[in-house]
Amino acid sequence: MQSEENFAYSVKGKIAVKDLGPTLIHEHVLVDFIGADKITLDRWKHDDVIKKVLPYLLEIKSRGIKSIVECTPAFLGRDVVLLQKLSELSGLNILTNTGYYGASDNKYLPSWAFTETAQQLAERWVKEFEVGIEGTAIRPGFIKTGVNSGTLSVLHQKLIKAAALTHLKTGLMICSHTGPALPAREEIDIFKKTGVSPKAFVWVHANGTDEEIMDVSKSGCWISLDGIGPDNIDKHVKLISLLRSTSLLQQVLISHDAGWYRPGEPNGGEFRGYTTISDRLLPALKQEGFTEKEISQLLVTNPANAFAVKIRKL
Repeated sequence: MQSEENFAYSVKGKIAVKDLGPTLIHEHVLVDFIGADKITLDRWKHDDVIKKVLPYLLEIKSRGIKSIVECTPAFLGRDVVLLQKLSELSGLNILTNTGYYGASDNKYLPSWAFTETAQQLAERWVKEFEVGIEGTAIRPGFIKTGVNSGTLSVLHQKLIKAAALTHLKTGLMICSHTGPALPAREEIDIFKKTGVSPKAFVWVHANGTDEEIMDVSKSGCWISLDGIGPDNIDKHVKLISLLRSTSLLQQVLISHDAGWYRPGEPNGGEFRGYTTISDRLLPALKQEGFTEKEISQLLVTNPANAFAVKIRKL
């Protein structure tokens, strides 16, 4: 029986997770790297972005993808009205986010992120979930934050605690741009101290030695292999096969970290499409002996489990 917890939020509203279907869990429609102190929504025009991006969305829809998790955070180009328009035009479900991104040495943090407490930041993010983002009725479908690749600074510890507090109020999954195992372990420690299960944490850009990845994964966190491209298919087939052999396939999420429209560049700049998984990785996995059920685990079951709105306590 479908429980009341088995739902997510897309930019078009509440959706049963069973209706997400094949999902790419880390992609971008638009990213603006100008900085939190300079970014404004008038730096791009919706019609221009739609003209550029829509064909790429229709391309993955034709390959059976039904949903994408759009990971551009606030102050880096998050535009929920644009995403809603693209969702309606493409027929794809698109999930957006709340939270702040501290990686890249805090260039994309608003001024108050430096002075407010974790509790105050969490209240801002919870409000977006309860009321809607930027005057709309659009709710975030997950929390997006980010930290630098070394040991966590005091500021980044605060961002992670704020994400944990937000999760306890909303049940939204925490997707943190992390990278190496060191900050991932430190984030998991903060989650545990705040009473949040590591199962509420997506280790974004998970990387390291095989041993490090396996060790951190023992916590129960999600392993996000989100940099899949034409030049690293063999590497990912090997790693996904290893994770399967150690009974960790149910924690693996896959995506490209591709896109994206770049404001300020001619015609939005270079755009990387989202088809490598469909066209290259899946055939390679099947060649390696992966079953249709295991492919479905990666593209359908795991995203549905990860992005279901559910408070995950220790």
